[in-house]
Amino acid sequence: MTTSSHWQPAATLATLAARAALNARLRHFFAARGVLEVETPQLCHHSGTDPHLHPVTAAYQPYPQATVQTLYLQTSPEFAMKRLLAAGSGAIYQMGKAFRNGERGTRHNPEFTMLEWYRPGFTLTQLMDEVEALVFHALQLTTAPAMQRVSYRQLFVEQLGIDPHLITLDPLKALTVGKTGVDPSVLNSRATCLDLLYGHLIEPALIEPVFVYHYPAEQAALARVVNDSQGQPVALRFELVMHGMEIANGYDELCDAAEQARRFDADRESRRQQQLPDIAADQRLLAALTHGMPACAGVALGVDRLLMLKLGTRTIDDVLTFPLEHA
Repeated sequence: MTTSSHWQPAATLATLAARAALNARLRHFFAARGVLEVETPQLCHHSGTDPHLHPVTAAYQPYPQATVQTLYLQTSPEFAMKRLLAAGSGAIYQMGKAFRNGERGTRHNPEFTMLEWYRPGFTLTQLMDEVEALVFHALQLTTAPAMQRVSYRQLFVEQLGIDPHLITLDPLKALTVGKTGVDPSVLNSRATCLDLLYGHLIEPALIEPVFVYHYPAEQAALARVVNDSQGQPVALRFELVMHGMEIANGYDELCDAAEQARRFDADRESRRQQQLPDIAADQRLLAALTHGMPACAGVALGVDRLLMLKLGTRTIDDVLTFPLEHA
């Protein structure tokens, strides 16, 4: 198909109007709660080290013929927003573009709209309450029942008969191969196996809105880790799933600079083992955490996916003006 055939928008004008109305409702929600809207750079010297996320890089030259510097389009505004929190911003939110390499499909576009907010003093439970209120407000759900909340462990016990916090790698690998048919050579960790089982078997079956919480410690990302009621380390993290699709991902945020530095190092080692490009630890974030970031809970929500739910479509291209092939 020629480039000239892709000049028209993928979304209808009615969809563009629906997006504008949704954005207005989201901003109204935070204005009513006294949460400050902020903007942070999309083009930065650092990016997240998470080996599951692949940033888009940019070649920057301060002037023609200058040495090229590699910069990153942000996979999330998280690091910059945490620096604002450490500087005393109070509760903040941001709605804007994020970029991720290698993500394209019915639910993914490499450029997408993310809503991210942070609530100093909030617990994870309070943040789940607020996410639920925001979704009800944004989708104008006036009679919907309260969203279910279920632990990651409970889902695996009920659907696969295993405790994801206790099962060891070898039986977990065997189960993953048997259930998904994946090549066993790619199953190099418990986290990889659990991700595949969750993504292939559990998440698609979660049709009614549900908060999944208490992920295994190795999936903590930037969330705090505590021992649960059974004495197992769990990540203070949740995901909101609706119609088998992740809508939001929230954390009780890690504020410990030394632990953050350790996780950066672990991510970089994982990248090395997987032969992925190295990404240096963000020293500005570590400095902000050393200065002191208030205890808080934060969450990122996919605005495009929320609009998909509102309009009843299962394809992200339907809600984008110009998806990648049209851009």
